[in-house]
Amino acid sequence: MSIFRRRKADAETTVEAESAVHADTDLDAGLEADASNEAASEDAVTETVPDVPIDRSSGPFDAAEVDDDDGRLDLGALRVSGTEGMELRLEIDQEQQNVIAATAVVGESALQLQAFAAPRSGGLWAQIRSEIAESIEGQGGTADLAYSELGTELRTRMPSAGPDGRTVFAPARFLGVDGPRWFLRGVISGRGAIDEAAAAPLLEIFRETVVVRGSDPMAPRELLPLALPQEEAAPMPPAPDGETAPTSTDDLNPFERGPEITEVR
Repeated sequence: MSIFRRRKADAETTVEAESAVHADTDLDAGLEADASNEAASEDAVTETVPDVPIDRSSGPFDAAEVDDDDGRLDLGALRVSGTEGMELRLEIDQEQQNVIAATAVVGESALQLQAFAAPRSGGLWAQIRSEIAESIEGQGGTADLAYSELGTELRTRMPSAGPDGRTVFAPARFLGVDGPRWFLRGVISGRGAIDEAAAAPLLEIFRETVVVRGSDPMAPRELLPLALPQEEAAPMPPAPDGETAPTSTDDLNPFERGPEITEVR
């Protein structure tokens, strides 16, 4: 039986690598670039960094490629498989009452999942990858390309001030897959960002994820709507008197955490 509990993200519930990153870090500033900038970025990336082809026959999947009732947890635009010991945290925009991301936590590692609308021509990951790298490097971090069965990845180290005033670096591993009119992004943080064994169950979760694009017209890079599981669809309770409810200020920032709902499997 699944157990749900509501809670707010704080230093105690945040994976260590995530807590080392400033909340106002805009890793995805380029996600709001206009169409002309997108085209220019895509041309530049294509010339310098060719993508490694990915075989999607083993996932991530489009909704048309799998059965509807397949045991995955239905989160609207995403259907997610579980694994032993996994917690699934749903990050909520308190002001809009929208689910903005799903984060699978296994041990000391976490995988944030978000899906976006994409053009029919594809190629969104190449653009976004370049923009994320530029943003991180501009803040003194590092961003390196890596290649795997999931195609081209971006492995980063983000600088921040440690408790003793020294600069510390939080690792993160960005995954991206272009599907039919959608783009799925995953961000691995914690131990899984540097340890392949720790990353293995999260990579399997990413690979098993199903994206439900829907037929509604959407602008490229628009976040596909997520939803609470049916049994947990009640509105978030108001904050206690005298307290201000936290609000996510950047739906596309993988290190910006909001209120959470956790399923323990």
